[in-house]
Amino acid sequence: MKLEKIIAARASKTIYRDGEMAIKVFDTDYSKADVLNEALNQARVEETTLNIPKIIEVTKLDGKWAIVYDYIEGKTLAQLMEENPGKEDEYLEMFVDLQMNVHTQKCPLLNKLKDKMNRRINETKLDATTRYELHTRLEGLPKHTKLCHGDFNPSNIIIKGDGKPFILDWSHATQGNASADVAITYLYFYIQGKEKLAEKYLNLFCKKSDTARQYVEKWLPIVAASQSVKGKPEEKELLLKWVTVVDYE
Repeated sequence: MKLEKIIAARASKTIYRDGEMAIKVFDTDYSKADVLNEALNQARVEETTLNIPKIIEVTKLDGKWAIVYDYIEGKTLAQLMEENPGKEDEYLEMFVDLQMNVHTQKCPLLNKLKDKMNRRINETKLDATTRYELHTRLEGLPKHTKLCHGDFNPSNIIIKGDGKPFILDWSHATQGNASADVAITYLYFYIQGKEKLAEKYLNLFCKKSDTARQYVEKWLPIVAASQSVKGKPEEKELLLKWVTVVDYE
């Protein structure tokens, strides 16, 4: 495998293209368990009806763990939205429809979303009273088993030349309540400084899925606390502001 053409560089990982393969190479100190869990998540989601890149192999290259996938030729939905601002509403419709389709799928062997969020809340540096409130609220919300992407945003969607969409990066996938997944996307747009797009997205999702906006909002403090654990320092500060944005009942 040739690691010459870089197609994306992110914190702790670099993605290369070699012909029909996309090779995600992790930094030397990246957790072996996290790499294998990401590959396992992806393999489990492959069993659904969704269009996603298939895993070819998990290997080691120059002492670094790597996951090799099918390379999907196309542009990300984020690129298309930036290049065609007049088509924002059209792309947002596609985006919401794709996410709703994700939520119709079942992956019974994936980790439970509630378990992950309870663990993440414990990892925060929030005071004990706030953590208790978050745990209590989380336990009080309905338990579902829908497939949740965990990082559903336009940069994780590739649109091929024929218009066929593929969904990338299933490292955060769980099974749980779809409204938590929606809250993650909503906060993603906010952190990117796209407040108007965040509002437009949430209103559209709630309308198309017949979900009460108030129901999604109940997830916001929980999701914000959970996401703050893995966020960059500047993102963490923004996320923690959301922990108290919505009053507890």
